[in-house]
Amino acid sequence: MPNPGLHLAIEIDGDGAHPAAWRRASHAPDRLLTPHHIRSTATIVENSGFTLATVDDDLLPPGDRPQPVGRIGAVERAAFIAASTTTLGIVPTVSTTYAEPFHVSSQLASIDHVSVGRAGWLVGLSTAREAARAWGRSLVEDSAREARDSTRAVRDLWDSWEDDAVIRDVATSRYLDRDRLHYIDFVGETFSVKGPAIVPRPPQGQLVVFAPEGLLPVELVDVTLTNGTARAVTPLTFTEIEVALDTPEATAVQRIADLGPWPERGRIRHAGSADGLVRLLTDLAGAVDGVRLHPLVLDEDLGVLSRLVVPALLRRRVAARPVPGASLRTTLGLARPASRFQETA
Repeated sequence: MPNPGLHLAIEIDGDGAHPAAWRRASHAPDRLLTPHHIRSTATIVENSGFTLATVDDDLLPPGDRPQPVGRIGAVERAAFIAASTTTLGIVPTVSTTYAEPFHVSSQLASIDHVSVGRAGWLVGLSTAREAARAWGRSLVEDSAREARDSTRAVRDLWDSWEDDAVIRDVATSRYLDRDRLHYIDFVGETFSVKGPAIVPRPPQGQLVVFAPEGLLPVELVDVTLTNGTARAVTPLTFTEIEVALDTPEATAVQRIADLGPWPERGRIRHAGSADGLVRLLTDLAGAVDGVRLHPLVLDEDLGVLSRLVVPALLRRRVAARPVPGASLRTTLGLARPASRFQETA
């Protein structure tokens, strides 16, 4: 059965949502990218009762803007988190602007296999000229078009293996039933993909696709991320919320002042007590399906979220923990789609 109430997501990339969050982090700067740090953060998030964690990414080389000066790719971190957790949904951001849809499809399907059906995909864009140079490519002027075509091609590739294409017939030495593999023959405005994929169909059939509001046609999106509180026309709507919480050491206002100006991104922002955030999320539970939290400083705010906020929401049944063994689709109340080829074959 799907979890009732509000689904809780949290962004765990870097040290936090503030560009200077590293100054208040509880670890040395050179520990940010270590397996121990990545695993321990994911473990806290999972044990707290969050539905899923997102992992941001960027094609820009280090130092081009006030963000983490080094990064391991979101796909690689998501695969590591998938193998280190048991119930947490894992949703990496993967850009569609320069990455080949065939590779994106294979990488994400592999994460879904590793996690036994707990993976999603946050569709990203790369609009900066520096990103094109990092790839050794010409600048893509219409990144939204690339996102649309790439997402459609990736979804088709996930369907290119029927669910029972792998037969493992020892008697005939046949691993695959070739009749259950299909060429997708996708033709977009700037590229084409023939297929089929090289990875069997994901356990979920289709990974859960997340996208910012208005980026993609609604039929390609499972979860819309919005800065407001109005439902989108996609199956689910998550509201983006930036969070700075009072801690035993300092108030939220003091912590923000210590870090300097916090750039506005148009999101809802809560700066204050844990009780105040619980009230805000309780009110949102009737308006949207979920929230994605962006903590000011991950090391500081995650502690308050895990001790005071999420437990309070669970006790009040505003939110619920993911059920062991459930796929991310099941947790979110989304049906598992059949392969479009299987339906028409």
